[in-house]
Amino acid sequence: MTDQSLGPALVEEATKKSGLVWVRGTGPARALWHVWHDGAAHLVGDGPGEQPLPGLVDGGTAEVTVRSKDKGGRLVAWTAAVRELSPGTEEWDAAVAELKGKRLNAPDGEAVPERWARECRVVRLDPRSSTTDLPDGSLAAVPLPTAANTRRPIPAGLPKLLFRKKKR
Repeated sequence: MTDQSLGPALVEEATKKSGLVWVRGTGPARALWHVWHDGAAHLVGDGPGEQPLPGLVDGGTAEVTVRSKDKGGRLVAWTAAVRELSPGTEEWDAAVAELKGKRLNAPDGEAVPERWARECRVVRLDPRSSTTDLPDGSLAAVPLPTAANTRRPIPAGLPKLLFRKKKR
């Protein structure tokens, strides 16, 4: 646990600098891109072509884990109050202006705010507790069974191709 006087500053600085946070609402944690604006993390999703936001319910809570941008390790974890912003409000417009600037490869370019207002949710994660204890272990989920990750024997000719000596 970190010093409580440094907690809010640590949460803000770490979250601002990280382009990706791990958020766990009522389901498993998910990696989500966000923007830090006006003292909170803002997310957009749950629409066509946008990130899913499962388990983030208006009025609920979420656990946010912030990773280091350069090393990828966990820096800080904090509890957030989840609040969905309503399209057309001043707060929604300000958050969407920040999110639009960070959204990469938007298919509709300048029209993205209108699409978000029609088809997506903009969620604000307000820090409730400045820091919580970092979780132990890797937190990696076991991959779902699929034929894509099943190992098969290597072809008989592959070692000859890999280990043959080059002629001079």
